[in-house]
Amino acid sequence: MAEIKPMALIESMKKKVCEHSDVYFRTNKKTGKVYTGKLCNPSTKEPSAAQTAAKARFAKVSAAVRAILAGTSEQKTQLVAEYNAQNKIGSLFGYAMKKLNGNYDSNGDLIGD
Repeated sequence: MAEIKPMALIESMKKKVCEHSDVYFRTNKKTGKVYTGKLCNPSTKEPSAAQTAAKARFAKVSAAVRAILAGTSEQKTQLVAEYNAQNKIGSLFGYAMKKLNGNYDSNGDLIGD
């Protein structure tokens, strides 16, 4: 099978082409692969209590990860080294969220520390 090389315009795209589009573009910064996705049948209902709680937890964990990455801790140094050794996740923040998300309880509080 032939390998497809997208034109330069698509390589640099991320998110949506325009606000009316339902096709999303994302480029993995480490590998250069371009991924697309289409938003099909978005929900029109109000979010449930569990969805709202998950959104609040994500926001809290995300803020904690941002604080770790903004500092100069040993944990950040270790995360950067692990991130550079892998090719699957294209951003340091995304890698840190995946790696550290299990270290937070259901309220978004750090477990152990």
